[in-house]
Amino acid sequence: MTDPEAPTIALRRVLGLPRLTAAGVGMVIGAGIYVLLGSAAAEAGAASWIAFLSAGVLSALTAFGYAELAAMFPKAGAEYDYTRHVAPLGVAFLVGWVMVLGLVVAGAAVALGFGHYVQYFLDVPTRASAVALIAFVTLVGLAGIERSSRLTAALVLVQVGGLVAVVVIGIPHLGDHSLTADASVGGVLGAAALVFFAFIGFDEVITLAEETRDPGRTVPRALFLTVGICTALYVAVAVAATSVLGAGSLARSQQPLADVMATAVGATSGRIVAVIALITTTNTTLLALTAASRLQYGMAATGALPAFLGRVDRRRVPGAALVTGSVVAAGFALIGNLPLVAAVTDLSVFAVFVAVNLTVIVLRVRQPDRRRPFRVPGSVRGVPLPTLAALAGVAVLVPTLDLRAVIGGLAAAVAGFAVYLPVRSRRSSTPGPEEPPAVSRRRAVSPEEANRVADALRIDFAAVEFTAEEFRAGLLRELQHGRVDPDTNVTDDDLVVTGKIVLAHLQEIPDYYTRLAAMREEAIREWDSRH
Repeated sequence: MTDPEAPTIALRRVLGLPRLTAAGVGMVIGAGIYVLLGSAAAEAGAASWIAFLSAGVLSALTAFGYAELAAMFPKAGAEYDYTRHVAPLGVAFLVGWVMVLGLVVAGAAVALGFGHYVQYFLDVPTRASAVALIAFVTLVGLAGIERSSRLTAALVLVQVGGLVAVVVIGIPHLGDHSLTADASVGGVLGAAALVFFAFIGFDEVITLAEETRDPGRTVPRALFLTVGICTALYVAVAVAATSVLGAGSLARSQQPLADVMATAVGATSGRIVAVIALITTTNTTLLALTAASRLQYGMAATGALPAFLGRVDRRRVPGAALVTGSVVAAGFALIGNLPLVAAVTDLSVFAVFVAVNLTVIVLRVRQPDRRRPFRVPGSVRGVPLPTLAALAGVAVLVPTLDLRAVIGGLAAAVAGFAVYLPVRSRRSSTPGPEEPPAVSRRRAVSPEEANRVADALRIDFAAVEFTAEEFRAGLLRELQHGRVDPDTNVTDDDLVVTGKIVLAHLQEIPDYYTRLAAMREEAIREWDSRH
């Protein structure tokens, strides 16, 4: 039965590869490099660039798993939707909740980075600037994805341009300071765990899958472009900054990239970079809260979160979800401790990475023949090696996180069930109506929807006697049986029920639909002859 509280307005597919990649790059390039570069130098010394490279490699390994799952399940629910294909709903909810938390806290951390750079010009408390930024980007997000994505694409050029300028300025200083002094394995790993925050962003790409054209092809390509571009920029910037300032001065800086430019060129250039940092952190905060709202939307649509979070307004924006996430982000921004807030985000994302990579492995084992528009390469007995390497990387980095961040993250995860249990209890205890509700009958099934149903039923069109188009035609015919049939509602689960009926007909009675059409014509002729 269709949930009467489910969203009735769909998201709009307007994003192509350039704008989706711009959204990913815009999300990634934020406080991680503009603010946490100093903290990374304090941990890893002159080898902070190795920490950024290590975090980039881990991100790339997990991006393979994301690409496979996003191509199979192009849903706004993202990690939550992936996990519920292999785990109980409670586990899937926890994964989705942790990812929402990670994105919201990431927005708070980046907003604090914005506050640090505001102090380059004005004596304004960091927390006040952060909260003001969150309020501003919320208003921008409420204007709609098409407008906000155009703004994002424009601002990404400024973000990347600022980093390229730092690299160019740093090139003449290569060799002025050591790039490995005071480095240790433990320090590099600790810095890698911290600056991993700087790579959070390809989850923005997958949460926009329902607003992307041809997501099966576009989303994986955007994922790899995002990780590749950002890793190259981060490593180059870390090398340039260390070459100009040296590890000690870099570790003490609150506005590291502005200080690099001011030292190498002059105070005026430092102010220019500070302006770019303000633009960068603004854009990243907007994208983090946008991603969090889309994930809440996807979870609410399946009943995992309160229904009001799944409502879409006339601008095709899940406004209630966006505002709710922004309020929580403002609360975290008031903590004011950027490294600690970033570490809480990292813990959340590490936990989700484990769930995503395990989902890839479980689906490979349970459903090896399922259609995968993108596959993680390099498998042994069906298990992809990059996915195993990603899990090993997480296991190495998690123990280096701040203990306070671990405790805070676990407490927030437990708090999630305080939201989940009442919602699930209310939905399960609500009695269904005696008669089917008056819902609009589905009158069309897109090729993409038909493929998703075929995937769920594990149909291999290379091994059957009918084509994908014949299967879709069968779905359309079955949906014409009448409103009271369960297979005429509009949910994905009901389409799978319909697909089972179609599959039975096509496999057991190959000419079923031809015979059905002939019987219908014969009935019409008989009726006409009698009347």
